[in-house]
Amino acid sequence: MSLLKPFSKLPCLNSANILVFPPELVESDEEFQQSLADALVDETDFTVNVRLAKSLPLPVENEESRPRIDLVVFIINLTSELSFQSTEASLKYLDPGYFLGKVCFMATNARNASVPTERLDAVRKLAASLHCPLLFAEDQTPDGVANATERLLTILKVAAGLVPMATPLYLSNLTRCTVPLDIDQPSFD
Repeated sequence: MSLLKPFSKLPCLNSANILVFPPELVESDEEFQQSLADALVDETDFTVNVRLAKSLPLPVENEESRPRIDLVVFIINLTSELSFQSTEASLKYLDPGYFLGKVCFMATNARNASVPTERLDAVRKLAASLHCPLLFAEDQTPDGVANATERLLTILKVAAGLVPMATPLYLSNLTRCTVPLDIDQPSFD
């Protein structure tokens, strides 16, 4: 078991590496993951390498050839409790340095009527407790994938150091998820 460390390797010139971690995939998640990865690679003026991981920790045997990971994205399918639990379990395999602007959560299926509000609140609390951005993505439409790609690229550029005068920690403070103080109070809807 080894921790994934953000500053253990030197960055590559004019390129960025993103690790997408979609735990417990179902078929629609695989399609979204693939279309998101394709869009990330195609729509940039710099080199984007997308690494897909089904579980953390990453294998130790190819650690020497693995490039520096600039951004870790956890895709959480809100219709699956297992997806959220797997994400929580995987967080312990990241070095604390990643939580300084190099981790992002992306929630899918938020509009689904079968999603319990407690799970949505739990995802929001998790992102807020780690001071990480929480993005919501519509994974069923091409426009939703394009919007998710655009938002991820903005965060990735900063996390990889490709935006002058901007740091991942500064961007993280601007985009982090905050939870209202009354979220623990019962709703009267």
